[in-house]
Amino acid sequence: MLQTPSGGAGHGAAATDRLMSIGTVLNVLRDEFPEVTISKIRFLESEGLVEPRRTPSGYRKFSAEDVERLGHVLRMQRDHYLPLKVIREYLDAMARGEAVSLPLVGRQRDGEAVPEVPETPTAARIGRAELLAAAEIGEQELQEWESYGLIAPLPDGAYDAEAVTVATLVAELGRFGIEPRHLRVMKAAADREAGLVDQVVAPLRRHRNPQTRAHAEARTKELAGLTVKLHAALVKTALGVRLP
Repeated sequence: MLQTPSGGAGHGAAATDRLMSIGTVLNVLRDEFPEVTISKIRFLESEGLVEPRRTPSGYRKFSAEDVERLGHVLRMQRDHYLPLKVIREYLDAMARGEAVSLPLVGRQRDGEAVPEVPETPTAARIGRAELLAAAEIGEQELQEWESYGLIAPLPDGAYDAEAVTVATLVAELGRFGIEPRHLRVMKAAADREAGLVDQVVAPLRRHRNPQTRAHAEARTKELAGLTVKLHAALVKTALGVRLP
C-alpha cells in the first residue's frame, strides 16, 4: 500500500510544504512499483491521469491525492491490463461519486485477461536537465556529487533512472548535515556489494544459452534485493533502534 503524507486539507504555506517533488513521488511509488520511472510519471500526466501543481519556476509538485491516484493507475495497469483511457474514465467517475464497476477489457484466454501491448514508454534514461529538475538541485551540487562518485553519467552523457533516487536521497541527507564527502564510505560499500553479486552471476552471463543469460538478469535483481535488505538490517542493528 502506498505510504503518503497524512492530514487534512491545508492552506497557504502549510499545504505547500506537504507537496512532493517528482523525485520524492518516484521513491514513494517504487515501494510497490519498482519499474516506475520519471518518464512514466510524466507520460501519465500528459495523458491526463494526474494534474500536479507547478511552482513559478515550473517544477511539478504532487499532493498525497496525486500520488494515491498514480498508484491506482499503475495498479490497474498491472493487475487488470486496462488501457489508460478506460482507467481515466473509471477514476473520474469514482471522483464524481458514481458507483461504477471495474471494467474487464483486453484479450481473453481461458477466462483470464492477457496483457495488451504496453502503451507507456519503457525508457529508463533521463538527461542532465531532467535529473536536475527531478531532484530539484543545481548544477554545482550535481558536479560535487559526481566528483565523489555518488552519481555518474552513462557513456552518452545521460543518466539511468536510479540516479534520480540517489540524488533525492543525497539531498535529503544533506538537510541533516550529512555532506557528500561523508557518503563516500556508503558508495564504497555499495561497490563492494555489487562486486559480490557480479561475481556470483558472471558465469551465467557468459553462458551461450540465451535463457541462461536471461536467468542471470533475474538472479542479479534477486541478489541485489537481498543485499539491500541485509544492509538495511545491519544498519538498524548497529544503531540499536527500531526503524520501519
